[in-house]
Amino acid sequence: MAETRAKLREIDPVWARILTEAEDAVREEPLLGGLVHYSILHHPNLERALSYRVSLKLANGEMSEQILREICDEAHGADPDLAMAARADITATYERDPACHRFLQPLLFFKGFQAIQAHRVAHWLWKQDRKDLAYFFQMRSSEVFGIDIHPAARIGRGIMIDHAHSIVIGETAVVGDNVSMLHSVTLGGTGKEEEDRHPKIGNGVLIGAGAKVLGNISVGHCSRVAAGSVVLEEVPPCTTVAGVPARIVGKAGCDQPSIEMDQLLHGKA
Repeated sequence: MAETRAKLREIDPVWARILTEAEDAVREEPLLGGLVHYSILHHPNLERALSYRVSLKLANGEMSEQILREICDEAHGADPDLAMAARADITATYERDPACHRFLQPLLFFKGFQAIQAHRVAHWLWKQDRKDLAYFFQMRSSEVFGIDIHPAARIGRGIMIDHAHSIVIGETAVVGDNVSMLHSVTLGGTGKEEEDRHPKIGNGVLIGAGAKVLGNISVGHCSRVAAGSVVLEEVPPCTTVAGVPARIVGKAGCDQPSIEMDQLLHGKA
């Protein structure tokens, strides 16, 4: 067992760490033993654990957990990038969220992480032209997590959504890698147009709580959108915007706003 675990750490250090933390969690709180075993320790890899967790959360009287689990397993089997992105999301959440103290927390408890993983499966279904099933995933994610992401939206790796309540991401939105956003963020359209109509968020962007980015506009790499802002125009890279409507108020203040998570304007604007 020790040799197997050592090899696992080399092959998949994220999953190995989750397993170790899961064993610690059971020792520290035996009442969580069933939850931890069924969600983590029972599974051979992160892919299977993700399928179990997502299917358990989204199942209802119309679609059983078993069917949803088979769909998730199919998606992960066909596209290994889904779980690789999840590993990046777990790491991002641990590094950026001061309330996250273990790698297993996003998998077990954080709805922002869980909703993103459900979306990744929905997006895979959308690309397979299984759109009605993709819409089911969107509907259930909205009902369960309070997060509404259209299955066609393209989302990168290393995403951290803190608190996550009332997130809305539209159909033609694109979110780059290593993006951080807080609750009540909207990436929406501005009318009834049916073509490309949603924002394009660059890599390393930080979007504060309650911010609205509307229309087919770009937010440049490593920029900051202040909390409560309404962004209606292009945002250049490495800048900070704030206000209603949002205006440029200075530089981003650091190389990686999404990692630093500094949302104050004074001193770094």
